[in-house]
Amino acid sequence: MRGGAILPCMPSAPRISPSDIFTAEAWTPFQSRPAWKGPLLVVHCWGVIALAIAAGVWQPILIPVCVMVIGTRQLGLAILMHEAAHGGLSRNLRLNGFLGHWLCAVPVGASLDAYRPYHLAHHRFAQQPEDPDVMLSAPFPVSRASLRRKMFRDLTGQTFFKQRVLLPLAALRGRSGRGDEAHDYDAVVTGRSVAAFLIFNAGLLAMLSLLGVWWAFFALWFLPMATWFPLVTRLRNIAEHACVEGSADDAFRAARTTRASGWERAFIAPYWVNFHAEHHLFMHVPCWNLPRLHRAIRATEPGQRMEVANGYIEVLRRAASRSA
Repeated sequence: MRGGAILPCMPSAPRISPSDIFTAEAWTPFQSRPAWKGPLLVVHCWGVIALAIAAGVWQPILIPVCVMVIGTRQLGLAILMHEAAHGGLSRNLRLNGFLGHWLCAVPVGASLDAYRPYHLAHHRFAQQPEDPDVMLSAPFPVSRASLRRKMFRDLTGQTFFKQRVLLPLAALRGRSGRGDEAHDYDAVVTGRSVAAFLIFNAGLLAMLSLLGVWWAFFALWFLPMATWFPLVTRLRNIAEHACVEGSADDAFRAARTTRASGWERAFIAPYWVNFHAEHHLFMHVPCWNLPRLHRAIRATEPGQRMEVANGYIEVLRRAASRSA
């Protein structure tokens, strides 16, 4: 109540209960959360990054491939931060917070504490006007030329420059940015972890300098973050919600699932992030159980209503289907 008036209740996204489609016995396996799996995923992500840096140092001719691998695992860190926002990295809340913030969020310039309430609001109001992410999907479909321009800005570092330089400077001057890049910064690269982000990167540069490969910081950490990471983040955003009809009214169509091939999992969609429709249906199912959950839901009659794409190329074709 404000000034004696009753504020209207904002509509929440449609919901279903596991009991609507599963028996209690069938549902139990999807809640399995072994203590070691979340921490192991964090170790795996950093292990892939370390191996890719080592490969690029060993054979510089591999640097273009290493940039794509590392940029995808930088997205992987953001995905694991997302998992921590749902309490999925560890049943121990302190360990979950430590892994999600210091080992996943901070290295890519984010803050778990700032991201969690924003993201939970996205789940509560998915594809409703109050959804803080709705502006990511609302412009689509766009023309092919528009999509090419967006991807070009990502790959040339322009998106990174706006997020990491122009928008923080605007925030310091008390002005907010505008456009989809401004939203990406506010939502994921929140600016509340700038000091920690800079300290982490300074430490990484110092460590690589001590190893005699200072240049690897710029070629195999900074370059992926400035190019491939923004690109695959955009592809993730498009694939999850853009061009899904009926998403505001049907819980089974709140998001899209994209069937990802091996190369797509390696270079675009790590850690089962492509199973987004299942995540929106049951957001507390840990990410490693999403493929099995996908098969189980699709075997039901309501599950046939889910939006499923056969790869990211198909998603991009739908997203760029508007006539110029």
